[in-house]
Amino acid sequence: MPYFAKLLLLIFCLVLLVESRKHRRRRWTSHLDVQRASHIFKRNRDLTKAWKGKTEQLLRVNEHDFTMRPAFGGPAIPVGVDVQVESLDSISEVDMDFTMTLYLRHYWKDERLSFPSTNNKSMTFDGRLVKKIWVPDVFFVHSKRSFIHDTTTDNIMLRVFPDGHVLYSMRVTVTAMCNMDFSHFPLDSQTCSLELESYAYTDEDLMLYWKNGNESLKTDEKISLSQFLIQKFHTTSRLAFYSSTGWYNRLYINFTLRRHIFFFLLQTYFPATLMVMLSWVSFWIDRRAVPARVSLGITTVLTMSTIITGVNASMPRVSYIKAVDIYLWVSFVFVFLSVLEYAAVNYLTTVQERKERKLRERFPCSCGIPHSKTMMLDGNYSESDANSLAGYTRNQMVPEEEKPEKMVVHLAMSNESNSSRKRGLKSHVGLRIIQNTHAIDKYSRLIFPGTYIFFNLIYWSVFS
Repeated sequence: MPYFAKLLLLIFCLVLLVESRKHRRRRWTSHLDVQRASHIFKRNRDLTKAWKGKTEQLLRVNEHDFTMRPAFGGPAIPVGVDVQVESLDSISEVDMDFTMTLYLRHYWKDERLSFPSTNNKSMTFDGRLVKKIWVPDVFFVHSKRSFIHDTTTDNIMLRVFPDGHVLYSMRVTVTAMCNMDFSHFPLDSQTCSLELESYAYTDEDLMLYWKNGNESLKTDEKISLSQFLIQKFHTTSRLAFYSSTGWYNRLYINFTLRRHIFFFLLQTYFPATLMVMLSWVSFWIDRRAVPARVSLGITTVLTMSTIITGVNASMPRVSYIKAVDIYLWVSFVFVFLSVLEYAAVNYLTTVQERKERKLRERFPCSCGIPHSKTMMLDGNYSESDANSLAGYTRNQMVPEEEKPEKMVVHLAMSNESNSSRKRGLKSHVGLRIIQNTHAIDKYSRLIFPGTYIFFNLIYWSVFS
């Protein structure tokens, strides 16, 4: 037993020795860490950011009533504004609005936030302190939707200087209304504006102004839109009056956009022009080819209707005529007139055939010549048909003024073959074959293209 007790005592002493060494080592390591941290703190020490308790105590946030504006009861507090436009996201013609992402910055002086400093360094905070101090209540006039970005935290920055000057910055995306004029669409230019104004404070309490004039507005050089060319950004300011509350300072961010025309040339103007030109093909088709000319006219009319419907589907329902409407509807009228032109040709042809039928009834015989044969020649006879007339002699014809396109020829049978008479009849039939179109078709071949070219010259000179 004494030997076993001595062994236990020895083990206990060894354990105590090991634990005491571990404790000394931990104390030594902690002492070195404290010395190292103290050295780093002394080397990078910033007196304005030295810990003197809570930030609210350093800025004396709890000692003042920040629900009131700075210098309450005195003159209006000036609040400078500058903006950096990050992106112009979209322009909607249907909704008449635009979406813009920007950095909005405010500058003012609040002596209640001044603090002692030896090197005039500023203090920077995030959005948590903004809720405890006074900030300008600027809002976007005519805004439909707007929000402050909150990924990964609220995109808000507050920078306070020792003399009380404050910089308040936030990243905002806003969708605002833009009154657009589409009378020259798609050859138009649009001017939109984003308006900033204090909601509660009139010009007697808060004076909004652009901090550096036109230099207060900065834009990213990479800003671009698919349908518009951004021509310029500029700033303006003026007073806005409300009958119930008074006068307010209002700031404007104005930008001018010019629409790219090439997309509409490919999608609207070229197809419409081609349809008009396609409708002119019917003027060169034989007037007796009714299915060909009717189907061509109906196809071009329906295609023009589809183009007009597609353009108006992507536009707001305005109560005035747009430039593209003028072009499309004039083109539609040209296509429709080409269909009416064939209707007139077909009607006049029917009237002529009726007159010729009456003439044949009026002259039923060949003036007593035996073995006579009466034939009606028109432009549909081929050369072989003309050659088959070699054994006939021409006896009597209807006067030219009564048969502009067709002729009634009374041919008498002859047993003798005369080569000279054959050549004369052959040349006469060939002449009639050449003249197989109506006079209206001949005039339309010149009038329709000439009038449409003249319209295009006037249209592009006025709207471009």
